[in-house]
Amino acid sequence: MASSKVLYMTELLQGMLKNARPEVTTRLRTLHTSAGSQAKEGEGPQAKHFPVVKTPMLPKDSFKGKTAFITGGGTGLGKGMATMLSALGANVVIAARRLPLLETTAGEITNQTGNPVLPVQMDVRNPDAVKAAFDACEAKFGLPNIIINNAAGNFISPSERLSANAWRTITDIVLNGTAYVTLEAGKRLISAGQGAAFLSITTTYTRSGSGFVSPSASAKAGVENLTRSLAAEWGRYGLRFNCIAPGPIETEGAFSRLDPTGSFTQIAHERIPAGRLGEVEELANLATYLVSDYSTWLSGESIGFDGGEYRNMAGQFNMLSQVTPEMWEMMEKMIRGNNKKEKK
Repeated sequence: MASSKVLYMTELLQGMLKNARPEVTTRLRTLHTSAGSQAKEGEGPQAKHFPVVKTPMLPKDSFKGKTAFITGGGTGLGKGMATMLSALGANVVIAARRLPLLETTAGEITNQTGNPVLPVQMDVRNPDAVKAAFDACEAKFGLPNIIINNAAGNFISPSERLSANAWRTITDIVLNGTAYVTLEAGKRLISAGQGAAFLSITTTYTRSGSGFVSPSASAKAGVENLTRSLAAEWGRYGLRFNCIAPGPIETEGAFSRLDPTGSFTQIAHERIPAGRLGEVEELANLATYLVSDYSTWLSGESIGFDGGEYRNMAGQFNMLSQVTPEMWEMMEKMIRGNNKKEKK
């Protein structure tokens, strides 16, 4: 029944678009692209009602005396989270494969916040490298109080074009890498009797699956189930686990692999109800809350953070948000006419 209604409404909308007056179709095309005075280029006019706040929301020194271990901390979301945690008083360890980049990032953050940042070369796919990274963290700062699994790999491809090596590369980084880091940290923390907060960065399409990124969808779903499983099993040791599933946030490297033509960015503003992409600092604010003492009763959850994009794409009739008042008038008349015919 629902599918027939969707088909009917789709056909109706398509027919109305085809036969509508020129000024109506022009208005429809520009509905999401006419930026208001406070909106950035390409954003929807509603974006001005969803302002970006980039300053930390938590009080100063919220993480004083605590240590955060962040994978993939040299760029993008990892760098953003490392910067905000450092600004709030944390000792920070950033771990990734490219040591020169990590060293540059560590220097930038320390210069900005005045707090120490330790760069550690580590490939999350290598359990021995993970062990060595935690050895370095312990030697410098002690065991971490915060562990953030941010390292990721992804690219778009038809699944029939994937090689075994391509599949293995993504799942090794995302799922196995997260497991190696989590298990290594967890075992040390349990042995020492120390509590900690774990956070993993996943994606909204773990809820639905997604074509053309099947290795990532599968691996990220595994990360979320690892999170739920350990939240139940290791809570008794003072360890808690959560995920953030972000929508489109433009970061270095990621969009070059996932949106090489730029077309995704062009349409993203239209399908995100907030009318804009997310910002790194917004995710960093949510992340710092989730690993702080303000959220100690929250564990085993994955929080979608996408400006409403997933819900907008999931609803069968949400496409009708593009129908103009003039077109609703036309549609209502057509529906009433059909109802009268059915009653005869």
